[in-house]
Amino acid sequence: MWDLLLRGGRVIDPASGRDGTADVAVRAGRIAEVAADLPEDRAVRTVDVGGRLVLPGLVDAHTHVSHSSTYWGVDPESIAWRTGVTTWIDAGSAGAYGLDGLRRFVAEPAPFRVRALINVSGIGLVGRTGEHHVLENLDVDAAVAVAARNGDLVCGVKARMDSQTVGTHGLEPLRRAASLARRLDVPLMVHIGYGPPDLADIAPFLTEGDLITHCATGVAADLVVDGRPTDILRRLHDSGVLLDLGHGSGAFDFDVLEAELAAGMVPLLSTDLHIRSVYGPAYDLPTVMGKALAAGMGLTDVVAAATHRPARAFGLAAGTLAPDATADIAVFEVEEGRFPVVDVHGGTREAPLRLSNTATYAGGRLLAPRAAEPPPVWVPLSSAQQRAEEDRHERIRTAVRRLDRPEDFHEHFPRPATETPA
Repeated sequence: MWDLLLRGGRVIDPASGRDGTADVAVRAGRIAEVAADLPEDRAVRTVDVGGRLVLPGLVDAHTHVSHSSTYWGVDPESIAWRTGVTTWIDAGSAGAYGLDGLRRFVAEPAPFRVRALINVSGIGLVGRTGEHHVLENLDVDAAVAVAARNGDLVCGVKARMDSQTVGTHGLEPLRRAASLARRLDVPLMVHIGYGPPDLADIAPFLTEGDLITHCATGVAADLVVDGRPTDILRRLHDSGVLLDLGHGSGAFDFDVLEAELAAGMVPLLSTDLHIRSVYGPAYDLPTVMGKALAAGMGLTDVVAAATHRPARAFGLAAGTLAPDATADIAVFEVEEGRFPVVDVHGGTREAPLRLSNTATYAGGRLLAPRAAEPPPVWVPLSSAQQRAEEDRHERIRTAVRRLDRPEDFHEHFPRPATETPA
């Protein structure tokens, strides 16, 4: 018998080359079978998902989930259930000094997959910036030792390289981060922003499989010039360096992304979700996927960029509905229309589709609703953001009081018809 049968949805699984109407059967937390017209009498429980989109659980390659212990951390359990994200890659919240805490208090209790990029700085992101100002904290030997005993958690290395973060130390933090990544044999993700250092300075440290995050930021001077990717960006892309969107609060510009897409540079889609960007303009991964659609990416490419491509980049067994894969599944309503979306500078486009998550399964189990904690005191919300949060909390309370079927909770959280800048 199957534990669960999702019947009649449009299944898009780029890793398997599948796009069409099919049923998805789950047994013992794994995908048992994906095919049309599977027999309902073999399932303990059947859910009709006709007219909906059934995707592999989403993989967000750039998040900050070390909540209650870092400046940027956000609780992923209050977000995963309503967004379809079942794999969260924390991008450098913890270094050598804090990685055990990230494991104990976030990754191990989570009902879904949490992995981490270890920060080359031992202190990680306990502050807004400046983690590279004291080089004694960038102890590569210590980071190697901590990462080695957390090999199931650590899937990469992270370094923020901008003028505020590196201070007077220039490229030395990146030199140490690259050394750490090579010793661990994992990818290096490099944050770019206001230089120096600039992309040309960073390029010699990057190799095939490494990642540039914030690849569509509007503040890095040498990504796109006169509507075209620069020669240095082209050379990095051609050498196998991956581009990661990393939307965040200030790192997404439609013009930059569209120039990269026109040149055949298709990034991984990630949110850089943290305690500020979760209130806008990133919001969540389905919102970022909608913005990629608005920039001209096709639906299959968008799904691939938020599922198996980031999973493959970090060597994770995720992002697919292939038989025997972990049964991480995201179900969405899809509405066609013209939906305004914004970048961080107020630039607008119209998305042709709106994706609204109606159910998220991690290991075959439906994730139940969970309300978010109030933001910390260093994150003041605008009046509009505060009203939106109060409205969301009230809808959660109403749903919990009135509904018996857990999957029906999701029907109470339609995506807003329009977005406004944070």
